[in-house]
Formats: sequence, C-alpha cells, structure tokens
Amino acid sequence: MASGVEIDEDSENKGSMWVLEQKLDQPMDEEAGRLRNMYREKKFSALLLLRLAFQSLGVVYGDLGTSPLYVFYNTFPHGIQDTEDVIGALSLIIYSLTLVPLLKYVFIVCKANDNGQGGTFALYSLLCRHAKIKTIPNQHRTDEELTTYSRSTSHENSFAGKTKRWLEGNAFRKNALLMLVLVGTCMVIGDGILTPAISVLSAAGGIKVDHPKMSNDVVVLVAVVILVGLFSMQHYGTDRVGWLFAPIVLLWFLLIGGIGIFNIWKYDCSVLRAFSPVYIYRYLRRGGKDGWTSLGGVMLSITGTEALFADLAHFPVSAVQLAFTMVVFPCLLLAYSGQAAYLMKNQGHVIDAFYRSIPESIYWPVFIVATLAAIVASQATISATFSIIKQALALGCFPRVKVVHTSKKFLGQIYIPDINWILMILCIAVTAGFKNQSQIGNAYGTAVVIVMLATTFLMILIMLLVWRCHWVLVLIFTALSLVVEFTYFSAVLFKVDQGGWVPLVIAAAFLLIMYVWHYGTVKRYEFEMHSKVSMAWILGLGPSLGLVRVPGIGLVYTELASGVPHIFSHFITNLPAIHSVVVFVCVKYLPVYTVPEDERFLVKRIGPKNFHMFRCVARYGYKDLHKKDDDFERKLFDNLFLFVRLESMMEGCSDSDEYSLYGQQTERSRDFLKDNGNTSSSNMDLTISTVDSIVPAKSPPQASNTVMSCGQMSSHTEVDELEFLTNCRDAGVVHILGNTVVRARRDSKIYKKIAVDYIYAFLRKICREHSVIFNIPHESLLNVGQIFYV
Repeated sequence: MASGVEIDEDSENKGSMWVLEQKLDQPMDEEAGRLRNMYREKKFSALLLLRLAFQSLGVVYGDLGTSPLYVFYNTFPHGIQDTEDVIGALSLIIYSLTLVPLLKYVFIVCKANDNGQGGTFALYSLLCRHAKIKTIPNQHRTDEELTTYSRSTSHENSFAGKTKRWLEGNAFRKNALLMLVLVGTCMVIGDGILTPAISVLSAAGGIKVDHPKMSNDVVVLVAVVILVGLFSMQHYGTDRVGWLFAPIVLLWFLLIGGIGIFNIWKYDCSVLRAFSPVYIYRYLRRGGKDGWTSLGGVMLSITGTEALFADLAHFPVSAVQLAFTMVVFPCLLLAYSGQAAYLMKNQGHVIDAFYRSIPESIYWPVFIVATLAAIVASQATISATFSIIKQALALGCFPRVKVVHTSKKFLGQIYIPDINWILMILCIAVTAGFKNQSQIGNAYGTAVVIVMLATTFLMILIMLLVWRCHWVLVLIFTALSLVVEFTYFSAVLFKVDQGGWVPLVIAAAFLLIMYVWHYGTVKRYEFEMHSKVSMAWILGLGPSLGLVRVPGIGLVYTELASGVPHIFSHFITNLPAIHSVVVFVCVKYLPVYTVPEDERFLVKRIGPKNFHMFRCVARYGYKDLHKKDDDFERKLFDNLFLFVRLESMMEGCSDSDEYSLYGQQTERSRDFLKDNGNTSSSNMDLTISTVDSIVPAKSPPQASNTVMSCGQMSSHTEVDELEFLTNCRDAGVVHILGNTVVRARRDSKIYKKIAVDYIYAFLRKICREHSVIFNIPHESLLNVGQIFYV
C-alpha cells in the first residue's frame, strides 16, 4: 500500500467514466413553489408583495419591535438628571435606527443574501463560491455546475481579482476569516440566550407597575415560567402557530405607534426637536463619560437588526424593505418619541417608562400584546440560532447533533433538541441570576455590536469579490459602518464588568468547541487525503481483490470525493472477505443553501467492470437535511442502476465522432430506456458527463441513432449486471463506517494535547455517531476502527 499517493481521476476507470445526475420531481408545497418561482423572477404583484410584507412582520421584526420595552431604562439606569438628556438620547435613537437598520441592513446588507438566505454563514458561503477560501478542500469542478451554485467571475488584473488572490494566497488569512465568521456565529448564539431573557423579563415587568408592592422575585418567577413553556414548545415548530405571529406583531406596532402619538400630543411635542443631530453633540458634550457609556443603552434600540438579516429565508428583500419602511420604522420612531415626551414630564418613571406611559384604559390589553410580542421575538431568535448552528454543522464547524424538521412545507424550520435545552438552561440562569433588565441589557448590547462588526468586515469582501463595487463606494460604506459600530463598541466595553462579560464567556465557550471541532475535522480529512490507496495497488489485487467476494452490497462511507480511502485497505487487510459489490459513499456539504434532489447524486465506476466497485457522491447544501427514512438508500441504488443502464448504452461508441461522451442524453436514448422497460427513468432529464464537468450536448442529429444501436448491442451485458446488482442488494446491504480516533503526537505542545486528546475526544464521545446521522440500522452496521496522530 502506498501512502500519500495522489490518484489521477482518469486512472480510476480505464474505460468510460460518467457522472450521473438524476432528475426527479421534488415534492413541494404548491403555494411555496409558486412563491419561490416568483421570487426568483422578481415579479411580484402589488397584492402579493403586501401579503409577503405582512407575513414578514411576524418572522423578521419581532426582536427589533420589542426594544421599546427596555431602551430608556438601560440608557438612564441611574435616573435622568436633565430633561435635555432625554432629547439627546432620543436623537441618538432616531439616527441609530436610520443609519443601521434602515440604510445599512434593509437596503444594503439584505441584498447580499445567498439565494434568499441571510446570516453570517450565508455570507461566508457566498464568499467560498467566489474564492477558494474553504478550509476543507473538498470542492470539485462538477460542484460549480449546480443550479444553486451561482457565482461571478472577475478579470485577474481587476481589483476583485487581486483581492481574491490575496485572500487565497495565505492559509492564515483563510483561518482568520473563518475565525471572524465563528465569532459572529457565537455572538448570534448569545443573542439566542439573551433575547428571550430580556424581552420576556421586560414584558413580565408590567405586572409590578400595576402592583408596586409586588416583589421582584415574583416577576422573575413569571418570566422563568414563560421561558420554560417557550422552550418546551419548540419541538412542535412554528408551522402550526406561525400564522398568529404576523397579526400579533402588526397589532403591537400599531399599538406602540398609536400610544406614541397620544403621548406626544398629551405631554410634550417639543421632543420632535430630536430630529436635529445638534442635540447628539450637546448630549455627549454635557454628559462626558456617563453620556458616552449610556450609548450602550441607546444601542439596544437596534437589537434584532442582525436577526432581521438572518431570518430572510422565506421572504424577498422587497417585502422586507416595504414592511420596514411602511410599518416598523415609523412606528418605532413614534414609540420612542412618545416615551421621551412622557419622560419630559415624569423623569422619575424611567425604570418603567414604557408601561407607565400607557393610557390606563388600555393598560392590560397592551400588557397581554406586549407579552405575546416578546414570545414571538424570542421564538424568531431561537429559530435563527437553530438555523445558524445547522449551517455550522454542515460546514464542519460544529459537533454532530440531531436536527429535526418541524415543517413539511418549509425547509428552514428545524429543531435541535440538544441545543434547545442548553439555550433554556442558560437563558433561565441569566434571567434568575441578574433579575433586572439593566445588566442583561449590558450583556445584550455587547453581543449585538460584535455581530454587527463581523457582518461589516464580511460585507467589505462581498462588495469587492461578489458585487465588484468601486473601491470608493466600499470605502464610504466601511467608514460609515465602522464609525457608528466602533463608537457603540467602545461604549459597551465600559460595561463589561456590569453584565457585558456574559456573552463574552458564552461566545468563548462555543468558539472553543467550534474551532476545536473544525480543527479535528480538517486534520481527519487531511489524513484521509494523504492515506489514499493507489489505484495500482487495487488493480494488483485482481477482480476478487485477493479475498472471498460474498453476496451483498457494502456501502463504505468516506469523506473523500475521489480516491480509495485508507479505511478500505484497513478493512480488507484484516478480514478475509468483502462484498460482491462495493460502493464508496461520500456525503459532502457544499457552500450553497440547498442542492436540488435532481442534482444530488453523482455516480461513477472505479476500476474495471468485473471489480464491481462504484463511487457515489451525495451533495447537500447547508439548509438540507438527511430525513429519517429509507429515501437516501433507495435513491442511491436508483442512481446506481440507472448509471449502469446509461453506461451500457454508450459502450462501443467511444470511437464514433457522432456522439460526444461529454454530452447530455438525447431524446432517442431516453426513448430507448423507456422502450426497454426502464419506466422509472422515462420522466427524468438525465445527464452523462465526465467527472470534471457537465457540458451541454453539441452532437449532430444522427447521434441518437448511434446511441440506439450501441444500446442494443450492449443490452445483454446491461441486463446481466443489473440482475447481478439486484441479487446483491436482495442478499443484504451492509454499511461500513470508519471509527477514526484522533490523537496528538507525543512531541506536541501542551495546548494541542489538551485540544485534541481531551476537548475533541470529549466532543466525539458525547456527540451523535455517524450511524445516527445517516439513520443506519444497527443490525447492518459495521464499524472499522483506526487511529491517526496529528
């Protein structure tokens, strides 16, 4: 056995090599399919756009909409010293809402979505398609032929081309970019813990306003009960009750907007002076250090902005923009202005500014709607946390956890049980530990501003590599974003010891887990690559591989999309028998949001026909999920059998100039399959290609006759092999998994030994096995152990 031998793809099969793509009708809800098609074409009727904008309120804007519950209290935790400070704080809130959510996110960042998907990992996936920055180098040219693999090319001498080469030219830069993405991801997870805590606690605080003598512990207890109920209901998903979210949030915005107008009219309409930025300068000059640190409270007015981007999945950007500009933005401005007008006359009520500013006649209805809105906001953030962890899992940056679909209609609605209970425990700990909005608000602000900074740095690369903007526009965007965000970041640093340390600790823990897991994943892949078995060694074993070939099919799971993995040689050198048919199965995740079912499987033959060895690559996007059924195995064999039929049809045609081996199957060849009883493929648009690319057919019309005659000549061989494969499948299918143990070398440094021998080993022990992820029956599972040192 040769170690570290690179296998030439062309040498794996001395005869024809094909990539098979099976076109299947993907089951989809009719309405969802219609909306998706219209979204792609960007053709919306006014009525449909209004409906989508209404629906987006419940999913996208819940978190941003509940900020008025706690902003002024966190801005003035020690009380208001001067009424002019209220005007200054309101002016800061107005311009923060204008610059960050409105201009930056709604009109710029949201357009950087990955086929409708938003969030930190979506930006990273978009960059991975435009530059070779993925740290696990398992990309192949055939992946770029996917319909969802949209990318643009740039001239080598252009600014985008130079940036691309600079980014690709150094492993440190790739790792630094990945670390930036992981930091942003960890802070989003922190948001998933802090948003329910501060939103529900602030909403429950309304009870104490009406009953001043009530203990604060009672309010905390009510909040904890609501949180336990919220997290316990997650496994049902939001599909059944999601239709309630949009009406609740719309009612909430209309209520806070209406109350704001009433308070401006009743108390002090002079607060509208805050629309002049002069009052920001006066506020900061008058307040000094205290005024500067109060920016951490003002920044809470834009929390939920990152969730706005992360929850784009089911709505077009135009609908999100319409909802924000027509409903969210004006209602929030009115709500904050109304609270400011109330505080101008009631400076001592800053702790409960929102609830005390509500007219007494509608107090309890508003309290109920506020509680429901806080629950909706928490639900949106929890769902976004599940989504981003699923993306991290797909890209090899998170330990294997169970992921469950909660909706048959919507791909993005998932539930992760392990993460759900961890979030619940941490959320309850934060709520019961701090017991007040101020310290939770300090923690919340720290998490939010770091996520925004991560998004800004990623957007700079998006504008350069993907949009290919002029460097002047990139510079303007960067300067405006960083001025605002670094200002807020410097303010929250003053409050690290007042609760701001919480997201840093949470993020550090998750970052350690994610980075160590990713490091172990990369090292395992590198080991597999350098330990590949040479094709010469396989051929030297002969058709029987030097072993007894027993009836059945052996599915050997590997992370390699090319070459024979080391696990196979380890298996056949320790056991005297191997199955009659061996299929190397590679489940590969790509930097795309989804891989259509009809483009998922690639099949080719390894070695001569009498070896009966194949490779099947199953490609998934970061939103795709292995469903708990027999679909995967069934589709794998359907593709394998169909590949044999098509390969048999092409036999003897290699010397003909009338048919391109790189071409698509012609209409006559499809008819041939149908006439020979292969009805399962008669409605499929099949593609045959080389391993490297898929090129449209450019054969002359008479090529189909040649295909027809070749298929008839080889039909006997085809039937024999199909019958052989069917008999082997009926004899039994065994799934062979590699149980690879990673250890640090004896001469490794102490931190590496701790990371590999303890942290990574512990994560592998507690996380789910591959057999669970692939839904493999225990009775047909065979684990092959091996150890390698890094």
